[in-house]
Amino acid sequence: MGISVYKEEMEGGSQRNALEKERTPVSVRTIYIISMLGMTVTIAAVGLLLYRMTGDVLIPISGMLFLACAFVWTTALVIFTSKKLVSFTNDICGAMDHMINGDVVLEWDNDGETLLARVRHRLMRLYEILCDSRRQAAEERQKLQELVSDISHQVKTPVSNLRMVKDTLLTKPVSEKEREEFMQGISAETEKLDFLFQALLKTSRLESGAICLEKTDGFIYDTLAQAVSGIVYSADKKMIDVTIDCPEQLHVLHDRKWTAEALFNLLDNAVKYTSEGGRINISVEQWEMYVKIDVSDTGKGIVESRQASVFRRFYREEEVHDEPGIGIGLYLTREIITRQGGYVKVTSEAGKGSTFSVFLPWR
Repeated sequence: MGISVYKEEMEGGSQRNALEKERTPVSVRTIYIISMLGMTVTIAAVGLLLYRMTGDVLIPISGMLFLACAFVWTTALVIFTSKKLVSFTNDICGAMDHMINGDVVLEWDNDGETLLARVRHRLMRLYEILCDSRRQAAEERQKLQELVSDISHQVKTPVSNLRMVKDTLLTKPVSEKEREEFMQGISAETEKLDFLFQALLKTSRLESGAICLEKTDGFIYDTLAQAVSGIVYSADKKMIDVTIDCPEQLHVLHDRKWTAEALFNLLDNAVKYTSEGGRINISVEQWEMYVKIDVSDTGKGIVESRQASVFRRFYREEEVHDEPGIGIGLYLTREIITRQGGYVKVTSEAGKGSTFSVFLPWR
């Protein structure tokens, strides 16, 4: 049995070697030698045949001269082609080395509309695609690191507070009133954590593409009414006057659910940072290309140096840390509007309120 297996292995190895020999590419030198031998034999046979038929000595002499010229020019062509192939191979290997090392720029001479130029062009496109993929992967890793850092920072405070309350309740005797206050604190911190996780879930689903915005033609007044309904109680509690100036028949192509979420975030911020007895005004205008929605308040305002930062994830100004929130609403608003082809801008002056403008493409 061992002999038969050995024989089978030998036969299989022989077959593989034969296949490898069949697949081995023919070199330029081999092609050159075969071509010259074939040309020599052909010209010699034709010259000898014509010499026997005519008896003219010039025929074989002419054949020899022709063979010599063909040999010279063929040799020159082979040498030139070999150099070009060697140069092209070196360029390809160099390009591969650049790809492996992650170099940013590749520079090649332009050969015009040749086969080598076409191959180089394809290789350059492949290199650019690989660089883009590598850059996107690096950016995604950086965003993930920032997200993890932001989440840990946001979760740290409520978790610490909960741990402190837990330790106090377990180790120290407390009165019924103090116990009730501790339970209210636990409830507040728990709600904050729940709000944080819900906001992060919305953001991650939106960024990852798990949620696709479905734009339909609908009345912007209905969407705005849905957003305003979420802040009616909190605005009434602070005696903030909310006015709306929006044509009821104005329609626009938008995702009603997520646009209402974006507008609610703007209104919720306006209520938070507007003092009691203040005003919030919502106005809608139809422009040639966009529908503009302004949310204006009489709140504390934003200094110009910080206006570009308010749309960052988890950004909050030092002066408003006592207010509820985690600083993700404006970031989510910008993401929602941007993914619908629109944009958001802010106009504000410290102490004189702010105006957040949402621009949605009309069509």
